[in-house]
Amino acid sequence: MKNTFGQSVSVTLFGESHGAMIGAVVDGLAPGIPVDEAFIAQQLSLRRSDGVTGTARRESDEFTVCSGVYRGMTTGTPLCILIPNADTHSADYDAIARLPRPGHADYTAQCKYHGWQDPRGGGHFSGRLTAPLVAVGAVAIRALRERGILIGTHLLRCGGVEDRRFTPAAEELNAVNATIFAVLDRSSGEAMRRAITDAAAAGDSVGGILETAVLGLPAGIGEPWFDTVEGVLSHALFSIPAVKGVSFGDAFSMADAPGSAYNDAFTVRDGVIATETNHNGGVNGGITNAMPLVFSCAVKPTPSIYKEQQTVDLSTKEIAALRLKGRHDPAIIHRARVVVDSVTALVLCDLLAQRYGTDWLRGETAWNTD
Repeated sequence: MKNTFGQSVSVTLFGESHGAMIGAVVDGLAPGIPVDEAFIAQQLSLRRSDGVTGTARRESDEFTVCSGVYRGMTTGTPLCILIPNADTHSADYDAIARLPRPGHADYTAQCKYHGWQDPRGGGHFSGRLTAPLVAVGAVAIRALRERGILIGTHLLRCGGVEDRRFTPAAEELNAVNATIFAVLDRSSGEAMRRAITDAAAAGDSVGGILETAVLGLPAGIGEPWFDTVEGVLSHALFSIPAVKGVSFGDAFSMADAPGSAYNDAFTVRDGVIATETNHNGGVNGGITNAMPLVFSCAVKPTPSIYKEQQTVDLSTKEIAALRLKGRHDPAIIHRARVVVDSVTALVLCDLLAQRYGTDWLRGETAWNTD
C-alpha cells in the first residue's frame, strides 16, 4: 500500500520520470460515471510546461485508458490510465549520479532503496508522476461536478506577489479553472510571471501558496479524530512534490486572536443552517459543515536550480560542488494547482463514498440494463 491511497475509492500511482510509462489505477469508482477523454486532455494541458515559466521538457501526455471504461462510462472495475514518457534526456543525470541534489529526494531514496532506485529525473519521486494523478483526477472532478461539487485553485502568492483571496463563488472557480495561469487578478498574474522569469534568468527558483476552494459539499463528511477531513486531505496533499504546508481556513492568523474574532456564528439562509463567516474553512470537529471548504498549500521553490550548491559525494563521503545542467522549472506552483484539484477530487470521492456508498458518485446517470 506504499503507493496506494484511499479506502472506498483508492488510487495507486506507478512509474518513473524517465521510464517507459507512468500511470495510475483507481479502484472503487461506481459504474456509470462518464469518462470524458477531451476533459482529461484539457486537465493535463493545465499541468503542462510552457517552456518559459516552466521546464523545457515538453511532453505531449498522450494517454491511454487501458481498463475500467466501456462506451465512455466507468464499468466499476479498476480504471487504469497510462502515459508514455517521450522527451527524456537521461544523460543529463549521468554526471551527478553520486551527488544528491539539495532539496531533492536523491539522498533519502538512496537510504531507502540502497542504490536500486532509478535516479534519472528523480525517478519515482519526480513531479512527472503527477501527470497520471491529473488524468485520473479529471474523472473524479467530472463525477463531483455532476453532483454539484465544484473545485478550484489559484495562486494566492508566488515569488512574493499576492493575488486576492477567493470569495469564494462559483464564478471565481470557473474562471481560474479555464485559465493556464490561475489567478483572480490579471495584474497579479503578470507580476508573478515576471518574478518567475527573473528567477530563471538568475539561475534560481521561486515558490508560493495555492488557495483551494470546494463548493457544494454536504454537511457531515469526515470522521472525528483520525480520519478528519483536514487529516485525510493533508495526508494526500503532502504527497504532491514540493508541498510543505497545508492550512485550513484562517488557521495561522487565528493563533494570536481571541475566539470572539474567529468563531463562525450560526445563521439560517433560505431555511438552511449556515455560518455568518467561514474562518474555519468549512470544517468543524473534522467534519464538513456545508460551508465552502477552503484550504491553502505552501509550495517550496523548485530545488533544481542552476546556481552552484554544496553536496556530498556518496562514494567518497567528501564535500563536493554541484552545478546542475539539463532542464528544470524555475517554479512549479502554477503547474501544481491542477494537481491539487485532482488530489482533492480523489480524496473527496473516497470520503463521500465512505459516507453514502460508491454508487452515490454516479448521480443521475441512468442505469444500464442491457
